[in-house]
Amino acid sequence: MAHIYIYSPSGAVRDKVAFKRGVARLKKLGHEVELDADALSSHTRFAGDDATRLAAIHRAADSGADVALISRGGYGLTRLLPSIQYKKVAKAIAKGTQFVGLSDFTAFQNALLAKTGAVTWAGPALGEDFGAEQPDDIMEACFDDMVSGQGEGTGWHFSTACAAANVKRRPGVWAHDAVLWGGNLAVLTSLLGTPYFPQIKNGVLFLEDVGEHPYRIERMFTQLLHAGVLAQQKAVVLGQFSNYKLTPHDKGFKLQSVVDWLRTQIKAPVLTDLPFGHVPTKLCLPVGQKIDLVVENRDALLLWAHTDH
Repeated sequence: MAHIYIYSPSGAVRDKVAFKRGVARLKKLGHEVELDADALSSHTRFAGDDATRLAAIHRAADSGADVALISRGGYGLTRLLPSIQYKKVAKAIAKGTQFVGLSDFTAFQNALLAKTGAVTWAGPALGEDFGAEQPDDIMEACFDDMVSGQGEGTGWHFSTACAAANVKRRPGVWAHDAVLWGGNLAVLTSLLGTPYFPQIKNGVLFLEDVGEHPYRIERMFTQLLHAGVLAQQKAVVLGQFSNYKLTPHDKGFKLQSVVDWLRTQIKAPVLTDLPFGHVPTKLCLPVGQKIDLVVENRDALLLWAHTDH
């Protein structure tokens, strides 16, 4: 199977049990697991100071592993963006190392895309996913497809509400040769106006978040809208927005309210229910890859087999 290098570029690993369980799970699946020397380091809320975490990224690039997998997300990568050796990472990817992660990892992925065009994978983290007491079958199957290089695309079934909102659009190819990009909404929005925000036109932008109230989600959408980012996309795909709490003050304002509003602001279709985010079931998505978005009835497909990867 695969040689998987585990490293910690963001928050410190607090749940050591989940970490060990994740390593054991990967080994049980037949993978060779190599742990970075500082994978369990801790400095305040971070997995080591900035220099420590930066060195871990570069060791992952030098590892020759098939997969460089983050231990967890959290916060910390935006601090490192000016110092990352992007050409080194891109060279490692060209040689076959797939960089995989989510959440705070969005900063690294989009900075790398902006600087080099290299493709990374939005996917699981060690502790949150493989370290769960019962890892999700779909997550593991998608990860296996990514590792084996057998995946030709992915798809999902969206809600009747989403279908009704897009009922006037003809089924078929809704985006052709469009760059798939995005990730965590808050992290991506924080990159606006910096050299680390990709300038993607005619792309398919996917977004997710955790612990953000719908009004804050709308506020970030508004920033992307006013910056002209959303108007340049062929489609916007919304993943899972989880672990937030509505209040009596909302008076019926909810996540669906935000989605409905977003659809009035842009001409591109807005699709929902993508199985990706801070949830057990998550797909593996190639960030920076050219894809086709195909929609038939209530099924959406992202296809990338027709491109090199």
